Amino acid sequence: QVQVVESGGGLVQTGGSLRLSCAVSGSTASLATIIATSWYRQAPGREREFVASVAKSGSKNYADSVKGRFTIAKGNGDNTPTLQMTSVKPEDTATYYCSVRSWTNSYWGQGTQVTVSS
Repeated sequence: QVQVVESGGGLVQTGGSLRLSCAVSGSTASLATIIATSWYRQAPGREREFVASVAKSGSKNYADSVKGRFTIAKGNGDNTPTLQMTSVKPEDTATYYCSVRSWTNSYWGQGTQVTVSS
């Protein structure tokens, strides 16, 4: 099993920055199967949406809405992925979820709230 815990959320002003972290833990064997890490977000009344992902190879993808403003990183040892948010906007307000996946499973954290004030 793999455990995922997000942190770093909070209140930030429009145009500010925030860094989200994801602590990934589990057995050595389980962690070795992880092939990608992703961040998703869900605003009240809306569907959960993709934000960014980074593969074990280092390949990254971003939603158009955050491209150029957010940066995803695998972190040290691939077990502490981060999401650096800059130039945030009120529409970035949401609960942010970290997800790691293997070929057969996906593991999710409980989410961390980000609120951007205008």
